[in-house]
Amino acid sequence: MHEHEEEVYYHDHGDGHVHSHPVEHEHDHDHSHAHGHVHTETKAVLNRLSRAIGHLESVKRMVEDGRDCTEVLIQLAAVRSALSSTAKVILKDHLEHCVADAHDADLQALNEAIDKFM
Repeated sequence: MHEHEEEVYYHDHGDGHVHSHPVEHEHDHDHSHAHGHVHTETKAVLNRLSRAIGHLESVKRMVEDGRDCTEVLIQLAAVRSALSSTAKVILKDHLEHCVADAHDADLQALNEAIDKFM
């Protein structure tokens, strides 16, 4: 991240509405955000996501070019696998750095996030 860029937090309300805000942003929503945690794998996660996005873009081009459905499905499976492994990195990082200090509400929110992901 460049010196003048602000770190952005994306929040999913669970109803299809996703919003973003600076990490240290104070807001009057009726939900809480855990902002002060240290995540040591952020760069690795961002790199993995960038690769998955690029891979998905290439799958989109395959579909646009009328490539064989079997090839498309194999590549989609690879993208899905990449996203799943990225989610594991995020979850392990969160468990190592955040859950040890978590409160009951934090653990409930984590359980809900895992349920949505799975």
